[in-house]
Amino acid sequence: MDGVQLGARFSIATNRLNYCGPSDAEPRLYGAIVGPAGTAEARASLEKFEALLPYLAAIGRRHGLDPFDARVVEAYWVGNDLLDAFGPKEFAEILTALEARGLPRSIGRRLRENLPEDALPFHAFHVAYVGVGAVTGHVPTTVPNMEACRPAWGKVERVADGRLGVRKPSIVLRGDKLALGGHSVEDLAYDPRVLPGVRVGDWVALHWGWPALVLSDSQRAAVEEYTRRSFDAANRVLPSWGIL
Repeated sequence: MDGVQLGARFSIATNRLNYCGPSDAEPRLYGAIVGPAGTAEARASLEKFEALLPYLAAIGRRHGLDPFDARVVEAYWVGNDLLDAFGPKEFAEILTALEARGLPRSIGRRLRENLPEDALPFHAFHVAYVGVGAVTGHVPTTVPNMEACRPAWGKVERVADGRLGVRKPSIVLRGDKLALGGHSVEDLAYDPRVLPGVRVGDWVALHWGWPALVLSDSQRAAVEEYTRRSFDAANRVLPSWGIL
């Protein structure tokens, strides 16, 4: 699939909840997901998502790629080696771009002053470090919202009547550190047009309770690796802020 389709799969859930993006984006994103290719209209809608484009633009610029190249979008939502070329200087530039799209300058300044050396332009790092809803102000930064917003992965144990039973780990606090805790099975609605042929044993990516994508084995390993790296980096500074 192309980058617009992949981006739409992860972005449509928050748009339906009125958390991110333009109010008329959902039908364009859905059309891109179930159609043969992403559309210019869907891309234009994704470019208006408040926190998305600064990350895609930074990854693309670093590697000479279009922001909606499939590898760039995969890097931000699932994780791949395009993320490994980043450090505090590059992430500080992303924060400046986020300020232009709604991130309060006081938060941006605090984030720049505390940037860990291994800052990543990955959505789980945005969730843990910048904060859920920090750019739009639509969602409070709480551990349950971090869990909903991070790109999660889970193994399908049941498929029936438009619902999936998915076994997945969840964020927990160990002392004042973010970590991944024990597994539980969640019952989630899914769209057969979005995940045609999904079956027991598949790994799926989740965003705000929405099964967005069937993951390959390498993608499942990547999203776990980059999530753990994101939490390790964020944990170095989060306790001193007293926000968790």
